[in-house]
Amino acid sequence: MLKLIHLIFIFSALASFVSRVALSVLKPEILQNKIVKIAPHVIDTFLLLSGITLVINGNWMEGEMGWIFSKIILLLAYIGFGVITMRLSDSRRWIALAGSLTCFVFIFIIAITKNGFI
Repeated sequence: MLKLIHLIFIFSALASFVSRVALSVLKPEILQNKIVKIAPHVIDTFLLLSGITLVINGNWMEGEMGWIFSKIILLLAYIGFGVITMRLSDSRRWIALAGSLTCFVFIFIIAITKNGFI
């Protein structure tokens, strides 16, 4: 059940991010709405909490932890690219968006394979 909840938050976080990028291009005034500003942080917080709970409940801290460290590093890169994506409005925005989506894909791959590239 916890894994399903985590998956729901994963896809909610991705949909939220992509939607905010689209809104920043098409209707930037909507991004000033209070709920639109707060909701992504709530989703991301629950995503992180459910991930931490999965690691603790799954006893994954006892074995090889390179994959967890890889996910944390990629998560920080995803956040960094996401901030750049939302703050810029020129062509660099799309490079940062590609970077953030690439990080997201690698995080997903690592979660499935438990292979951390480290």
